[in-house]
Amino acid sequence: MVDGPTGSAPAVAGRTVLIAGATSAAGLAVAGALAAGGAKVIAVGSNAERLAGLRERVADAATYVCDLQNLDAVTALADSVRAEHGPIDGLIHLVGGWRGGGGLAGQTDEDWAFLHGHVLTTLRNTTRAFNQDLVASPAGRLAIVSSVSVDKPAPGGANYATAKAAAETWTRAVGRGFEKADAGAAAVIFVVRALEGLEGELAAAVAGLWDVPGASVNNSRIPLVA
Repeated sequence: MVDGPTGSAPAVAGRTVLIAGATSAAGLAVAGALAAGGAKVIAVGSNAERLAGLRERVADAATYVCDLQNLDAVTALADSVRAEHGPIDGLIHLVGGWRGGGGLAGQTDEDWAFLHGHVLTTLRNTTRAFNQDLVASPAGRLAIVSSVSVDKPAPGGANYATAKAAAETWTRAVGRGFEKADAGAAAVIFVVRALEGLEGELAAAVAGLWDVPGASVNNSRIPLVA
């Protein structure tokens, strides 16, 4: 466990935090920051070999292979995580990907299906499966990464911006549920122009979510800059 500057443990210490899409560059950075702060990291991805690589960098992480686009699989994942580690205190959703270009005519059904599945369906499934944990936790946290393209969508990125806007709306709905439950939990949207190069900033911001009261950041939209 890493002590904070005043000698006390970081607020994230002892929390159990699940990272969906954990084997991306951002996922690896977030996993490392959470583990360094004393959190129990639950890393979820679709590729067992890449998850093994994560364990080499974050030795104490628990890893699970899961198709997050399949609600039955995610429900089974939630049951397994609770049985083996107890309820989670945080869900960090980093599943995504980009498809686009070619103006409005280039916004293909295939690209839309990919974005809808990766950006939105995985978020809907994970939040539904783990919502009870986050509400019951004394410090539940949900975080996603969105894009500045939601504010200024362009024809060539219309599919992507639409999927991200839907993900933001879903996240705010979850946050509204936290508020109604008076749970002390928070749903947070981090906003980037491009995530590459900001992995460290994202990791620090995620770990810092437990440093402040949930009500102070619930349903906030936080820009990340280099």
